Amino acid sequence: MSIGRGSVRSVAISVGVATGIYGISFGALSATAGFDVWQTIALSVLMFSGGSQFAFVAVFATGGVSALPAAITSAWLVGIRNGFYALSMAPKLGPKGLLRVLAAQLTIDESTAVSTSRETPDEQRKGFWFTGLSVFIFWNLATIFGAILGGFLSDPKVFGLDAAAAAALFALVWPRIQNSLGAIIATTAVLASVLLSLVLPSGFPVLVGASIAVGIGFVLERGRI
Repeated sequence: MSIGRGSVRSVAISVGVATGIYGISFGALSATAGFDVWQTIALSVLMFSGGSQFAFVAVFATGGVSALPAAITSAWLVGIRNGFYALSMAPKLGPKGLLRVLAAQLTIDESTAVSTSRETPDEQRKGFWFTGLSVFIFWNLATIFGAILGGFLSDPKVFGLDAAAAAALFALVWPRIQNSLGAIIATTAVLASVLLSLVLPSGFPVLVGASIAVGIGFVLERGRI
Protein backbone atom coordinates (compact mmCIF):
# COMPACT_ATOMS: atom_id res chain seq x y z
CA MET A 1 0.00 0.00 0.00
CA SER A 2 1.36 3.42 -0.94
CA ILE A 3 0.77 5.94 1.83
CA GLY A 4 0.72 9.65 1.01
CA ARG A 5 2.92 12.18 2.79
CA GLY A 6 0.12 14.66 3.55
CA SER A 7 -1.13 15.50 7.03
CA VAL A 8 -1.88 12.53 9.23
CA ARG A 9 -5.57 13.39 9.44
CA SER A 10 -6.06 13.84 5.71
CA VAL A 11 -4.29 10.56 4.96
CA ALA A 12 -6.29 8.77 7.65
CA ILE A 13 -9.61 10.04 6.29
CA SER A 14 -8.73 9.19 2.69
CA VAL A 15 -7.75 5.66 3.71
CA GLY A 16 -10.93 5.32 5.75
CA VAL A 17 -13.15 6.41 2.87
CA ALA A 18 -11.41 4.11 0.39
CA THR A 19 -11.68 1.15 2.74
CA GLY A 20 -15.27 2.01 3.57
CA ILE A 21 -16.30 1.76 -0.07
CA TYR A 22 -14.86 -1.73 -0.05
CA GLY A 23 -17.05 -2.51 2.96
CA ILE A 24 -20.18 -2.19 0.82
CA SER A 25 -19.25 -5.46 -0.88
CA PHE A 26 -18.89 -7.21 2.45
CA GLY A 27 -22.27 -6.02 3.67
CA ALA A 28 -23.99 -7.17 0.49
CA LEU A 29 -22.20 -10.54 0.46
CA SER A 30 -23.04 -11.14 4.10
CA ALA A 31 -26.72 -10.44 3.47
CA THR A 32 -26.88 -12.67 0.42
CA ALA A 33 -25.09 -15.41 2.38
CA GLY A 34 -27.98 -15.51 4.84
CA PHE A 35 -26.96 -13.11 7.61
CA ASP A 36 -29.43 -10.42 8.62
CA VAL A 37 -28.48 -6.77 8.98
CA TRP A 38 -27.75 -6.98 12.73
CA GLN A 39 -25.60 -10.08 12.34
CA THR A 40 -23.68 -8.39 9.54
CA ILE A 41 -23.15 -5.29 11.68
CA ALA A 42 -21.94 -7.49 14.56
CA LEU A 43 -19.39 -9.16 12.30
CA SER A 44 -17.97 -5.80 11.25
CA VAL A 45 -17.96 -4.24 14.72
CA LEU A 46 -16.60 -7.21 16.64
CA MET A 47 -14.39 -8.96 14.09
CA PHE A 48 -13.33 -5.79 12.25
CA SER A 49 -10.84 -7.37 9.90
CA GLY A 50 -11.87 -7.17 6.28
CA GLY A 51 -10.03 -10.24 5.05
CA SER A 52 -11.24 -12.33 7.99
CA GLN A 53 -14.82 -11.18 7.51
CA PHE A 54 -14.78 -12.07 3.81
CA ALA A 55 -13.22 -15.45 4.62
CA PHE A 56 -15.87 -16.18 7.26
CA VAL A 57 -18.79 -15.27 5.02
CA ALA A 58 -17.34 -16.99 1.94
CA VAL A 59 -16.85 -20.32 3.75
CA PHE A 60 -20.16 -20.09 5.64
CA ALA A 61 -22.03 -19.44 2.39
CA THR A 62 -20.79 -22.74 0.94
CA GLY A 63 -22.05 -24.96 3.75
CA GLY A 64 -24.21 -23.01 6.18
CA VAL A 65 -24.14 -23.95 9.85
CA SER A 66 -22.26 -27.18 9.10
CA ALA A 67 -19.36 -25.11 7.75
CA LEU A 68 -19.26 -22.83 10.83
CA PRO A 69 -16.12 -24.42 12.39
CA ALA A 70 -14.28 -24.12 9.08
CA ALA A 71 -15.52 -20.55 8.64
CA ILE A 72 -14.26 -19.54 12.09
CA THR A 73 -10.89 -21.18 11.53
CA SER A 74 -10.53 -19.63 8.08
CA ALA A 75 -11.24 -16.18 9.49
CA TRP A 76 -8.68 -16.75 12.23
CA LEU A 77 -6.01 -17.88 9.78
CA VAL A 78 -6.52 -14.79 7.62
CA GLY A 79 -6.57 -12.43 10.60
CA ILE A 80 -3.63 -13.87 12.51
CA ARG A 81 -1.34 -11.34 10.85
CA ASN A 82 -2.93 -8.64 13.01
CA GLY A 83 -1.36 -10.29 16.03
CA PHE A 84 2.08 -9.81 14.53
CA TYR A 85 1.21 -6.18 13.77
CA ALA A 86 0.31 -5.73 17.44
CA LEU A 87 3.71 -6.99 18.56
CA SER A 88 5.45 -4.30 16.51
CA MET A 89 2.98 -1.51 17.28
CA ALA A 90 2.65 -1.94 21.07
CA PRO A 91 6.05 -0.40 21.92
CA LYS A 92 5.26 2.65 19.76
CA LEU A 93 1.76 3.22 21.13
CA GLY A 94 2.22 2.17 24.75
CA PRO A 95 -1.54 2.00 25.42
CA LYS A 96 -2.74 1.41 28.97
CA GLY A 97 -5.96 0.19 30.51
CA LEU A 98 -8.99 0.17 28.24
CA LEU A 99 -6.93 1.82 25.50
CA ARG A 100 -5.10 -1.49 25.10
CA VAL A 101 -8.40 -3.16 24.18
CA LEU A 102 -9.26 -0.39 21.72
CA ALA A 103 -5.76 -0.47 20.24
CA ALA A 104 -6.04 -4.23 19.71
CA GLN A 105 -9.35 -3.77 17.89
CA LEU A 106 -7.92 -1.07 15.63
CA THR A 107 -4.73 -2.94 14.76
CA ILE A 108 -5.33 -3.65 11.07
CA ASP A 109 -3.44 -3.36 7.78
CA GLU A 110 -4.37 0.28 7.22
CA SER A 111 -3.65 1.68 10.68
CA THR A 112 -0.33 -0.15 10.80
CA ALA A 113 0.65 1.00 7.31
CA VAL A 114 -0.10 4.68 7.96
CA SER A 115 1.62 4.61 11.34
CA THR A 116 4.82 3.00 10.09
CA SER A 117 4.96 5.45 7.18
CA ARG A 118 5.39 8.42 9.51
CA GLU A 119 8.76 9.53 10.82
CA THR A 120 8.24 10.91 14.33
CA PRO A 121 6.82 8.93 17.28
CA ASP A 122 4.03 11.48 17.72
CA GLU A 123 2.94 11.20 14.09
CA GLN A 124 3.17 7.43 14.25
CA ARG A 125 0.77 7.37 17.19
CA LYS A 126 -1.59 9.82 15.49
CA GLY A 127 -1.39 7.84 12.25
CA PHE A 128 -2.45 4.68 14.04
CA TRP A 129 -5.34 6.15 16.02
CA PHE A 130 -6.71 8.46 13.32
CA THR A 131 -6.56 5.79 10.65
CA GLY A 132 -7.93 3.02 12.85
CA LEU A 133 -10.91 5.12 13.93
CA SER A 134 -11.48 6.44 10.40
CA VAL A 135 -11.53 2.97 8.88
CA PHE A 136 -13.74 1.66 11.70
CA ILE A 137 -16.34 4.38 11.18
CA PHE A 138 -16.45 4.29 7.37
CA TRP A 139 -16.20 0.50 7.18
CA ASN A 140 -19.16 -0.02 9.50
CA LEU A 141 -21.28 2.64 7.83
CA ALA A 142 -20.58 1.03 4.46
CA THR A 143 -21.34 -2.40 5.90
CA ILE A 144 -24.79 -1.24 6.96
CA PHE A 145 -25.47 0.20 3.52
CA GLY A 146 -24.20 -2.95 1.82
CA ALA A 147 -26.28 -5.20 4.08
CA ILE A 148 -29.44 -3.25 3.28
CA LEU A 149 -28.57 -3.30 -0.43
CA GLY A 150 -27.86 -7.03 -0.30
CA GLY A 151 -31.31 -7.66 1.13
CA PHE A 152 -32.82 -6.42 -2.11
CA LEU A 153 -30.54 -8.44 -4.39
CA SER A 154 -31.97 -11.73 -5.57
CA ASP A 155 -28.68 -12.61 -7.24
CA PRO A 156 -25.39 -10.90 -6.29
CA LYS A 157 -23.81 -12.21 -9.50
CA VAL A 158 -25.63 -9.46 -11.39
CA PHE A 159 -23.30 -6.90 -9.81
CA GLY A 160 -20.29 -9.19 -9.51
CA LEU A 161 -20.52 -9.21 -5.70
CA ASP A 162 -20.23 -12.99 -5.60
CA ALA A 163 -16.61 -12.65 -6.71
CA ALA A 164 -15.68 -9.93 -4.22
CA ALA A 165 -14.65 -12.33 -1.45
CA ALA A 166 -12.36 -14.33 -3.69
CA ALA A 167 -10.89 -11.13 -5.13
CA ALA A 168 -10.30 -9.72 -1.65
CA LEU A 169 -8.48 -12.81 -0.45
CA PHE A 170 -6.40 -12.97 -3.63
CA ALA A 171 -5.42 -9.33 -3.19
CA LEU A 172 -4.20 -10.08 0.32
CA VAL A 173 -1.81 -12.81 -0.80
CA TRP A 174 -0.77 -11.39 -4.19
CA PRO A 175 2.30 -9.50 -2.88
CA ARG A 176 3.52 -12.75 -1.29
CA ILE A 177 3.24 -14.93 -4.41
CA GLN A 178 5.26 -12.74 -6.74
CA ASN A 179 8.45 -14.53 -5.72
CA SER A 180 9.29 -18.14 -6.52
CA LEU A 181 8.86 -19.40 -2.94
CA GLY A 182 5.44 -17.80 -2.56
CA ALA A 183 4.35 -19.08 -5.98
CA ILE A 184 5.29 -22.67 -5.05
CA ILE A 185 3.42 -22.49 -1.77
CA ALA A 186 0.33 -20.89 -3.31
CA THR A 187 0.19 -23.34 -6.21
CA THR A 188 0.48 -26.32 -3.87
CA ALA A 189 -2.26 -24.97 -1.60
CA VAL A 190 -4.62 -24.33 -4.52
CA LEU A 191 -4.08 -27.77 -6.05
CA ALA A 192 -4.53 -29.49 -2.68
CA SER A 193 -7.72 -27.56 -1.95
CA VAL A 194 -9.22 -28.30 -5.36
CA LEU A 195 -8.48 -32.04 -5.14
CA LEU A 196 -9.66 -32.31 -1.55
CA SER A 197 -12.93 -30.54 -2.41
CA LEU A 198 -13.90 -33.77 -4.20
CA VAL A 199 -13.90 -35.77 -0.97
CA LEU A 200 -14.22 -33.34 1.99
CA PRO A 201 -17.17 -31.21 3.20
CA SER A 202 -17.33 -27.54 2.23
CA GLY A 203 -14.78 -25.35 3.95
CA PHE A 204 -12.41 -28.07 5.09
CA PRO A 205 -10.43 -28.32 1.82
CA VAL A 206 -9.38 -24.70 2.34
CA LEU A 207 -8.18 -25.43 5.87
CA VAL A 208 -6.25 -28.53 4.86
CA GLY A 209 -4.76 -26.72 1.87
CA ALA A 210 -3.70 -23.85 4.12
CA SER A 211 -2.12 -26.27 6.58
CA ILE A 212 -0.18 -27.93 3.78
CA ALA A 213 1.00 -24.52 2.57
CA VAL A 214 2.18 -23.56 6.07
CA GLY A 215 4.08 -26.85 6.37
CA ILE A 216 5.77 -26.45 2.98
CA GLY A 217 6.63 -22.83 3.72
CA PHE A 218 8.18 -23.78 7.06
CA VAL A 219 10.33 -26.52 5.48
CA LEU A 220 11.47 -24.33 2.58
CA GLU A 221 12.31 -21.40 4.85
CA ARG A 222 14.37 -23.62 7.16
CA GLY A 223 16.24 -24.91 4.13
CA ARG A 224 17.23 -21.35 3.22
CA ILE A 225 18.62 -20.55 6.67
